[in-house]
Amino acid sequence: MKIINKYKTVLRHKKAYLVCVICVFAFYSCVPTREIKNENTTVPTVYNNATTDTVNSAVMKWDQYFSDPHLKAIIDTALVNNQELNIMLQEVQVAKNEIMVRKGEYLPFVNIQAGAEIEKVGRYTSQGANDATTDIKEGEEFPEPLPNYQVAAVASWELDVWKKLRNSKKAAVLEYLASEEGKNFMVTNLVSEIASSYYELLALDNQLKIIDQNIAIQKNVLEIVKLQKQAARATELGVKRFEAEVLKNQSSRYQIQQQITEAENKICFLMGSYPKHIKRTTTDFVEITTTPVHAGIPSQLLQNRPDIKRAEYELAANKLNIKVAKANFYPSIGIKAGVGLEAFKPKFLTKTPESVLYNVVGDVVAPLINRNAIKAAYKNANKRQIKAVYEYEKAILNGYIETTNQLSNIKNLKKSFDVKQQEVNALTESITISNKLFRSARADYMEVLLTQRDALEAKIELVETKKEQLLAHVNIYHALGGGWN
Repeated sequence: MKIINKYKTVLRHKKAYLVCVICVFAFYSCVPTREIKNENTTVPTVYNNATTDTVNSAVMKWDQYFSDPHLKAIIDTALVNNQELNIMLQEVQVAKNEIMVRKGEYLPFVNIQAGAEIEKVGRYTSQGANDATTDIKEGEEFPEPLPNYQVAAVASWELDVWKKLRNSKKAAVLEYLASEEGKNFMVTNLVSEIASSYYELLALDNQLKIIDQNIAIQKNVLEIVKLQKQAARATELGVKRFEAEVLKNQSSRYQIQQQITEAENKICFLMGSYPKHIKRTTTDFVEITTTPVHAGIPSQLLQNRPDIKRAEYELAANKLNIKVAKANFYPSIGIKAGVGLEAFKPKFLTKTPESVLYNVVGDVVAPLINRNAIKAAYKNANKRQIKAVYEYEKAILNGYIETTNQLSNIKNLKKSFDVKQQEVNALTESITISNKLFRSARADYMEVLLTQRDALEAKIELVETKKEQLLAHVNIYHALGGGWN
C-alpha cells in the first residue's frame, strides 16, 4: 500500500511538471516572431579615380591639420565654452547614468522599513472575539485599542530568466556609446564650422583690401579726367561716370564691413563669448597654404566618422530592444522576502524569537488576455530596428558621397584657381596699359573704366575661388571624419 501511495505521489509530481512544461511551451508558441533586418555595410573599395593608399587625414588631430595659430586658439576656446557642446556633454552623462539604472533593475532590491499603527476592531468580529478570549500571558489581556510597532528589512528580486533586464542594460551601454559618438560628431561639426567661418572672414578682409586699392586707383583716374576736362580733352560725362564708379565701390565697401562684423560675431557665438574683435592672420589670402589631404579608402569611413559609428551603436541597441520587448511575453518570476521585529509595545521588540517575523514569497506572472500593449511595443521595437538599419546605411552612403564630392571639388578648384590667377595677372597689366593710353589720348574713358571694373571683378572672384579652396580643405576633413580626436 505504501509503495502504491508513493507511486501516486511521484505520478502527481510528474503530472505537475508536465503541466508546467506544457504551459511554458504554450507561452513560447504564442509569442510572435519577426525577422530582424540585417544592414548592408558594403562600400566601394576606392573612391572615384583614386588610389588604394590607406593613409587617411582623418586620424590627424585638428591642431595638426590646421596650421594657423589664431584659428587653433579660436577652436581651443570653443571646445571649452561652446554652449551647444556643453549641453551635449550633459546628455552624454544622462545616458551614462541610465546604465546604472538598468543595471540596478536586475539586482535584488533591499529596503528598510519601520512603522507604527493603532487599531481598534469590533468585538463582534472574528479578530475581536479572538482578542477578547486570548491572553498575552496569564492575567493580561490584549490592549484595546491595539498598538503595533514594526522594524523590518524587505527584499525583492526579479529573476532575469529571459535576459530581459540584462539586454536592457546592454542596450543602455550601446545608447551611451552612441551619445558619445554624437558628441564627437558635434565636435567635428564645431571645428569645421569655426574653420569655415574663419576663412570666410579672411576672404572678406581681402575683398575689402581689394576694394580700397581699386577706389584709390579710380580716384587717381578721376583727377586725371577732371584735368582733361579743364583742358577740353574730356567731357562732363566721363567725370560723372568715374565719380559714380567710385561711389559704387564705396557703397560695396560698407556692405563688406557689415559682413565682416557678422562673421566676427558668428565666431564669437561659436566660442561662447560676446562680440569682440577676432585676431586673425595678416598673410596674403591667396598665398595661404594648406596641409596635403589623404583620403584613404572608403571602408575607413566606418571607423572614422562619428555619425556612422553612432548609427551603428543605435542599430545594435535597437536589436537588443527587440529581445527586451519579446521577453515581455514570457512569465516574470519574482521573489520577495522580509525579516524583522514586530510587537504591540516597543519594549517587546527586543524579545526574540517571540517578536521575530519573516516571510518568503515567490510568484510567477505572465500575460494571458489582452496582450495588445505588449504586441504593439514589440512591433514598434521591430520597426525602430528596421529604421535604424536604414539610418545606418544612409550614414554610410552620405559619408561616401560627401567625400567623393569634396575630392572632386578640390581637384576642380585648383584648376579654376590657376586659370583665374592668370586672368587677374592679365587684367592687372591691362589697367596700367589703359591708363597710359588714356593719358596719351589713345583710349577713351570707357575703356579705362571697363578695364578697371573687369580687373576688380576678377580679383574678387580670385579671392572667392581661394576661399572655396580653403572651405573644401575643411569640408574634406569633416567628410573623412576628422576633428573629434
